[in-house]
Amino acid sequence: MPTMNKRAIGAKYEEMALEYLLRNGVRFVTRNFTCRSGEIDLIVRDGKYLVFVEVKYRTGDRFGSAAEAVSLRKQQRISRAAAFYLRRFGYSFDTPVRFDVITLNAPPGEPVRIQWFQNAFFCHL
Repeated sequence: MPTMNKRAIGAKYEEMALEYLLRNGVRFVTRNFTCRSGEIDLIVRDGKYLVFVEVKYRTGDRFGSAAEAVSLRKQQRISRAAAFYLRRFGYSFDTPVRFDVITLNAPPGEPVRIQWFQNAFFCHL
C-alpha cells in the first residue's frame, strides 16, 4: 500500500475533524483559508460565533501531544490570518469569534481519538 504524503494525510484528518464538528452542530463556512499571514484549517459557525479551527493530529505523544503543537507563534499566525479574513469578507469589528483546536490522536492499530478544545486560545483582533 503506498504511503500518503503529508498534505494528503493532513487533508484526511481535516475531513475527519470537519465531520466531527458537523455531527456536533456547527455549520461549515470554508476550509484551508490562506493569506500572507498564515493558514486557517477550518472556519465554521457555532451559534453566534465565527470559529477559526486549527486541526492537529499525532500518531503518538513521543514529540508532545497534538494540543501542545499549537504554539504561541502558531496562535499568532492564526490570529493574524483570522483578522485578515474578517476584513476581507466585511465582518464588523464586533463579530463574535472563537479560536478552537481539534486534536486527532491516531496511534497505529488503535481508533482515532478526537478532542475539541473550544476557546483554546484568545487574541485581540
